[in-house]
Amino acid sequence: MLEARPAESEHPDGRVDRRAAVPLLRRLRSAEGLADPSPVYDGLRALGDLVPAPWGGYLVTGYEACDQVLRGRTWLVPDFAWQERQTGTERWEAVATQEMSRTLSRLNAPEHTRQRRSLGSLFDRNTLRDMTPRIEADATELLDRLAERIQADGEADFASVVSEQLPIGTIGRWLDIPRADYPHILTMTHNQVHAQELLPTKSQLAVSEQATMDLREYFTRLVRERRDNDGDDVIAGWIRTWDALESDPEATDRMVYQLTMFVTIASLETTATLLSSLVWQLLRSPGTWDWLRERPEHIDEAIDEALRYDPPIRVNSRVAGEDTVLAGTFLPKDTMVHVMYGAANRDPRRNPDPHAFDPLRRGTHLTFGGGAHYCLGAGLARLEARALIGQLLERFPTLRAVSPPEHAPRMVFHRVTSLRVSA
Repeated sequence: MLEARPAESEHPDGRVDRRAAVPLLRRLRSAEGLADPSPVYDGLRALGDLVPAPWGGYLVTGYEACDQVLRGRTWLVPDFAWQERQTGTERWEAVATQEMSRTLSRLNAPEHTRQRRSLGSLFDRNTLRDMTPRIEADATELLDRLAERIQADGEADFASVVSEQLPIGTIGRWLDIPRADYPHILTMTHNQVHAQELLPTKSQLAVSEQATMDLREYFTRLVRERRDNDGDDVIAGWIRTWDALESDPEATDRMVYQLTMFVTIASLETTATLLSSLVWQLLRSPGTWDWLRERPEHIDEAIDEALRYDPPIRVNSRVAGEDTVLAGTFLPKDTMVHVMYGAANRDPRRNPDPHAFDPLRRGTHLTFGGGAHYCLGAGLARLEARALIGQLLERFPTLRAVSPPEHAPRMVFHRVTSLRVSA
């Protein structure tokens, strides 16, 4: 994630001091806040729908204001053009930041539009239908492994045995990545996302830089191999598509490398956390596991409630493409705002009794974003969750959590590192 430039002095922040959010943000990254962010979200919203951030810019906490930013055509992602207009350049010259700024998630129109159109719908209905049997088979294999671990040791780590393995298996098979490389890709991904935190430390940036260079080397080599082989896999298809659009094969290979890396990173930690979080919420809510097991027709609703209740990405950033007004506050062009997904999803004006996990809520959430940058893999994430939970409920009727989940000490990518279960 990205830091913001302070708002100009002629646009005062009103009565809320920029330091007011500091203790809340610290708590959000603490073990207590990672386990239960409810008080933090309530505290942030109490400061207003638009809260001045201590480093400049604003935190957007209200559902309607967040939705306006995500869907608004004049709200942009902080691309290279925005970065070049900032006064401090050190943060933007970091290797990991530079590399991610070239991917689809950090592009604005017209280049973003061009790339999205060239790709079509990556995970359309037909693609998901074709992927379903293999995902279900993978889920079966992973649950076999879970059962073996529980039988042997009395308990097992659901996060490492199942949640992390299903997404890498799914995306790895789709991209035809060698299975032996899965652990290496997972490690690189876990380390790379440090650079996407709101205020990464120098040590975190160093770890992320090394991971980014490793990812670049890995996927550049992979794309080169697919060009040489010219097969019928997804990556080879992307190469042919972009060869028709670009006159320079090297430009094509860079584009396909960036896309492959982005799709891989975006598919792993987010879906893994969704799976672990969903299982945890179902197990910790009295009677909910048995209730859903008897009513599997409500699995999709339970998945959406988990997405609302505990989004895998808690914060995202946008910049004003022009002078604008948000939540009654004038913001000059280039002002950065941080969309607080978790706070917005628990806005009681949109979802009453927001801190209760209710599979029958039929509420709304912003977890997949909105507008031009709506999550490409939303349908795939839901498919993986559906395939796994359906089998898990049937095969493990007495599943229980041995202890609460453990989390990586991060604010943006909300990664569950461990969830120990027994049966």
